[in-house]
Amino acid sequence: MPKSVCFVPTKKMAGNAARGLELRAEYGRGGTHVGVARAKQLIAREPLEPKDIKSMYSYFARHAVDKQGRFWADPGRPSAGYIAWLLWGGDEGKAWVDAKRKMLE
Repeated sequence: MPKSVCFVPTKKMAGNAARGLELRAEYGRGGTHVGVARAKQLIAREPLEPKDIKSMYSYFARHAVDKQGRFWADPGRPSAGYIAWLLWGGDEGKAWVDAKRKMLE
């Protein structure tokens, strides 16, 4: 596959990222400046390049363990890991990136 191929994030990924930014603002935690930048990219539904797919794949692989946290998606006090996960597109983002990465192999 040529390196010039780009992939447009889904509306659901954009919605998850927007929700992540809302929760981050409300609770003052979750994600880094890199995660916030990724969220803004997903919300804008900017085309992602292969390097972005690889970066997102690596993020999800490293942070899947966060899902075992005590307050993962607790509506009253979501964990920082949950908020960060949303910034990167949430479960839909992980599934989408997994599929796109396979296309790149």
